[in-house]
Amino acid sequence: MKQINLVKPFQNRNVSRAIVKKIHDIAKKLLKKGFSEIKIMHVCGTHEHTITYYGLRSLLPNNVNVIAGPGCPVCIVPAREIDEAIKLSKEGIMILTYGDMYRVPGSYESLAQARAKGGKVNIVYGFLDAIKIAKKKREDIVFFGVGFETTAPITAALIFNKKIPDNLSILMSYRITVPAVRYILNNPHNLNGIICPGHVSAIIGAGAWEFISKEYGLPAVVAGFEPIDVLLAILSILKQIYNGNAELVNEYKRVVKWDGNKIAKKYLDKTFRIVDRDWRGIGIIPNSGWLLRDEFEHLDAREKYQVKVDKWIDIKGGCLCADVVLGKAVPTDCPYFGKSCTPQHPIGACMVSSEGTCSIWYKYGGAMIQKIKKSVNTEGI
Repeated sequence: MKQINLVKPFQNRNVSRAIVKKIHDIAKKLLKKGFSEIKIMHVCGTHEHTITYYGLRSLLPNNVNVIAGPGCPVCIVPAREIDEAIKLSKEGIMILTYGDMYRVPGSYESLAQARAKGGKVNIVYGFLDAIKIAKKKREDIVFFGVGFETTAPITAALIFNKKIPDNLSILMSYRITVPAVRYILNNPHNLNGIICPGHVSAIIGAGAWEFISKEYGLPAVVAGFEPIDVLLAILSILKQIYNGNAELVNEYKRVVKWDGNKIAKKYLDKTFRIVDRDWRGIGIIPNSGWLLRDEFEHLDAREKYQVKVDKWIDIKGGCLCADVVLGKAVPTDCPYFGKSCTPQHPIGACMVSSEGTCSIWYKYGGAMIQKIKKSVNTEGI
């Protein structure tokens, strides 16, 4: 049976060139209308990977600027919560977490460094792995649950269906993306459009982002993760700006439904309660996180072990991670970037994860592409 490559059409070079040509054409018209800079924010680390890896910024007109927003789930975990996991690991409780979270610095060290000093830490692919390990062992185990709406549902479903062994508990560090975008738009900004995250939208639905156009008057596009997906999203936003309208467009219809995954949302609602949560270096964002509902509180590692951290350091002096997450800075604005802060020796959380903007720029030449964009006229590519 012949396999069909569903991704390849969205990587077609000739189609990409045609879209880039249209982007340049409309950007010229917008420049004549006084749009000397059009700033578009995306809200997904995978979008940043696509944009940087494929060099899409170098193809865009000089007056079109695509910036990264709060799209990396491990980058925004407060140091305090990492410190909590480290403290438990040093008290002899096994901590299980994702590979990306393993190397993110807390106040003074990462979980990886804590393990090197005798802390009990292991990497898993997800909550289901944690359950399997807990069933095999008699010791107490804590799953350090990190992520956005994409990873939270499986945890919620397994908890709700009572699949959790008695020796397993959860250190909750889940965050919700929509309030973070609202937080950015509620504060001074110069954004002209938003590219909404495809993975998150597959769970919460495209309709969850309609507030961007209805309340804030900005074009918004839910986009997939191939080069053509991103280019089409940019073109759609530019067309809306030129036509003077603002609406939500679902470019990623092959995956994302308007109402999202109703089963996943049901489990989230029944298992978790929405609370105000702290974002690393940013502060409290209202209604931006989850904690366990009362009936599942016995699984809360913070309550079970009464773990407390009184002092913590979210951002090292001079580090611009929080500004990068909020789209106020790019990695090269940071004095540490590529010097004392590298993926091998991360000072900030954004330099660790495969979805972290600084890590992506370091690995795939984001700084060089930015220089090329400033110096080369890409018209007609």
